[in-house]
Amino acid sequence: MKSTVEQLSPTRVRINVEVPFEELKPDFDAVYRQLAQQVRVPGFRPGKAPAKIIETRVGRGAVIEQVLQNAVPGRYTEAVTTNDIKAISQPEIEVTNIEDGDHVEFTAEVDVRPEIDLPDFSAIAVEVDPIAVTDDAVDEQLDALRARFGTLTGVDRAVQNGDFVSIDLAATVDGEPVPEATAEGLSHEVGSGQLIEGLDEAVVGVEAEGSAEFTTKLLAGEHAGQEAVVTVTVNNVKERELPEADDEFAQLASEFDTIDELRTSLRERVEQSQRSEQAGAIRDKVLENLLEQVEFELPEAIVQAEVDNQIHEVVHSLDHDEEQLEKLLEAQGSSREKFEADARESAVKAVKAQLLLDAVADAEDVQVSQEELTERLLFEARRGNIAPDQLAQQIQDAGRLGVLYAEVRRSKSLADIVQKVTAKDTDGAVIDVADLLGLKDDEAETADEDAAVGGSGDADDDADAKG
Repeated sequence: MKSTVEQLSPTRVRINVEVPFEELKPDFDAVYRQLAQQVRVPGFRPGKAPAKIIETRVGRGAVIEQVLQNAVPGRYTEAVTTNDIKAISQPEIEVTNIEDGDHVEFTAEVDVRPEIDLPDFSAIAVEVDPIAVTDDAVDEQLDALRARFGTLTGVDRAVQNGDFVSIDLAATVDGEPVPEATAEGLSHEVGSGQLIEGLDEAVVGVEAEGSAEFTTKLLAGEHAGQEAVVTVTVNNVKERELPEADDEFAQLASEFDTIDELRTSLRERVEQSQRSEQAGAIRDKVLENLLEQVEFELPEAIVQAEVDNQIHEVVHSLDHDEEQLEKLLEAQGSSREKFEADARESAVKAVKAQLLLDAVADAEDVQVSQEELTERLLFEARRGNIAPDQLAQQIQDAGRLGVLYAEVRRSKSLADIVQKVTAKDTDGAVIDVADLLGLKDDEAETADEDAAVGGSGDADDDADAKG
């Protein structure tokens, strides 16, 4: 087989492939065996008819067509591998010439990752907020824990922020009732902002069996985007009584014996949360820095596919109701044009990030182990509240294992980059990124193991990377 590559643009190539018929003999034999089982020829048992007789029955052209359907995809893959083509889309394949008995020619046009000049990662510097664990932050965690053990008690007074109320809602548009915006006996925490915009402000100061009116814009239903007058009636008011923050509560709510020990644990939790947020901020800023300074052409077809996917996800969530989408956008002060423009901007950024990190992964020879794939699968299962084996089956059935692999590989590539940059907080303190990402202990442990066996650890690292 011979193949040549034409560069049509920085992001698209045409592969010209010529396959001698002698290389297709195994493919012809397979097709003859398949047809022999399907075609009934008088005088021959099923599967025993000679090739020439089968051809007279179905036609030489039909045989060649079936051979090419079976053989071309594999020859295309071989050409991609031989020419080290970084294909990122499905190919458009066309058989251009068939010289029966001699050779067949076909072309394949496909989008490819453009050449990307990677910068010196060590020259990148980012600045993020410092980690500052305050007493107020610890108190907030403690209050949240106390709230889980709190009790609701009825009160005979007007509604205040933080109260729990039972309410009835009735809405009208232009004086006409809106059934989908009418409800009775709703439970609501005042100040949470979880129901209708304007509700919390309207209900504060209202006593049990009292009512208030407010105007709001409906976000869903037949009247989405329209102004509605809503009447809220308070049925009853309850306040949450929190248990005292003492040793007894610490023993009730945790494994600790004293409130001081519990507060120490909560402080550590707050610090870990802030460390995670700081690590995420560094990753985001490093990627943003890279996207700003590295310029390359993007495959338009890939960008458009991402745009279409983002729009489809939103429309699908609305049961493919385009009218409902228009009303929702109007209620948000947006439009279809802005919605699609935002989707394109997001798609461009996403595709550029993917291609850039793929280039880094190739340059750094980033490998993904089976253990790392499993860890990502478990993470996605927890996030989606789905059984890991069920998610694994869904990914396999959808043919998205390669997508999962690519996502893990890109995450590892970004983590490798982040370790090479200079990161400081806004107070000027240099941040130990490896320690922040939890890599320092692993590296130290690896170094200890290397010293014990008298080796550099490179071979072990390579073996681990290859899974």
